[in-house]
Formats: sequence, C-alpha cells, structure tokens
Amino acid sequence: MFPGVGTLVNVVTVLLGTGIGVLVGHRLPVRTRDVVTDALGLVTLLIAGSAAISIQDPAFVAAVGPSPPMLIVLGSLLLGGIIGSLLGIEDRLEGFGGWVQQRLRRRLSRERGASADRQRFIEGFVTASLVFCVGPLTVLGSLNDGLGNGADQLYLKSALDGFAAIAFAASLGWGVGASVLALIGVQGSLTLLGAVLGDVLPAAHVAALTATGGLMLVGVALRLLRVKQVPVGDLLPGLLIAPLLTALVVTLR
Repeated sequence: MFPGVGTLVNVVTVLLGTGIGVLVGHRLPVRTRDVVTDALGLVTLLIAGSAAISIQDPAFVAAVGPSPPMLIVLGSLLLGGIIGSLLGIEDRLEGFGGWVQQRLRRRLSRERGASADRQRFIEGFVTASLVFCVGPLTVLGSLNDGLGNGADQLYLKSALDGFAAIAFAASLGWGVGASVLALIGVQGSLTLLGAVLGDVLPAAHVAALTATGGLMLVGVALRLLRVKQVPVGDLLPGLLIAPLLTALVVTLR
C-alpha cells in the first residue's frame, strides 16, 4: 500500500459515520457502543505488540548490541514522560480543545444574524476536528504510515473515528463530515514527515522509534478498555528521544 492510504481510509470512515449519524441518530444502544470500544481496545493491544516487537529488529540489535534496545525504549519512555508531564502536553491538548470550543461559542453568541443551522455546522466541524486530529494515534499512526511500517494504527483510528462520527453527527449534523479537511491536513503532514524521516534515519533508529511507539499504544489500549487513563500525550516526546538515544549508544559503542 502507498503512504497516506491510512488517512484516506480514515476520511472515508468519518464521512460514512457522519452519514449514519445524521440518519439514525442515537439509536445505537450504549451497550453496543461499549462492546465495540472493548473490541477495538483488544485489537489495539495486538497492533501494539506487533510494533513493540521491533525491539528485536536485527538492524537495531546489530547497531547497539543485544542489551541496549530494551534500555533505549525504557529511557525514551521515562525521559519522554518526564518532559511531557513537565510541559503538561496532555493537559495542554485537552485545554486547547476546550479553549477553541469556548471561543467558538462566544463568537457565535455575538453573531446575532447567525442561524442555528450555521452555528450547529461550525460547532460540529470544530468539535470533530479536535477529536479526530488531536491524539496519540494521530501522531503514531501517521508517522508509521510515512515510515513504511504499514497503516494498521490508522486503520484502528479510522474505526474509532467512524463510531465517534456517528455519535457526533447525531447531534451536530453535517459539520462533523467537514472535519475531514482538517484530518487530511494534519495526518497528511505527519505522514509526509514520517516519509522524510524514513529516508534520513537509519533502520536502527526507525526500529527504536517504532518499538517506543508500540508501548505507547498499550497505553491507548488501556484507555479504550477503561483500565487506566494513561496520559499517552505526555509520553509523545519519547518518539523524538528514541532515535537520539540510539544515535548516542551507536556513537559510544
């Protein structure tokens, strides 16, 4: 498959979910939605395992030795988590979404001539754009798609976004579908970045990044399964640290 296919599938599922949401409303029972979320959580664990296995990648082991790969991934997560928590990345992402929604409501309330349909469309667009474009799967999936590791993570995200689109469109209408414009911009840019990194970074560095991202996906799975709300957003700096630590070990070795 070509790079970017994951984003294309994501766009299709959001549009389908929007159409279903507008047509059927809130007819899906809560129990059904919970079962679907649990199933997606289990699949996320499977995808996470397939990514984390990159810790045994022959190029990675050959470059740094048999013992350092585990320490590199551990160090990446620890340092990334410390930096992310000090910067408050998870809270900032959530705060950004809340800020945009508040600004939207204030602006629309000042526009006396704004129709209810227009307000509903804009709110649907902004809300869905934030949910679909701000999250760990967006970053991890798009980068891996660009790196040539496959689009499995974006396929998973597509399923999640499709069901979310049904729920949003049931109350916010067709504006949810318009969010695919933001989706294409954000995920397309990250996929392009991944393609560039894939051409620049050696195979060992890419394997370190992939393995670290795989463990972050475990955190996403735990959230989907409602086991623990792991602040995966705070761990995202680890994706930058993993190749740097790999380069350091290769240099010292």
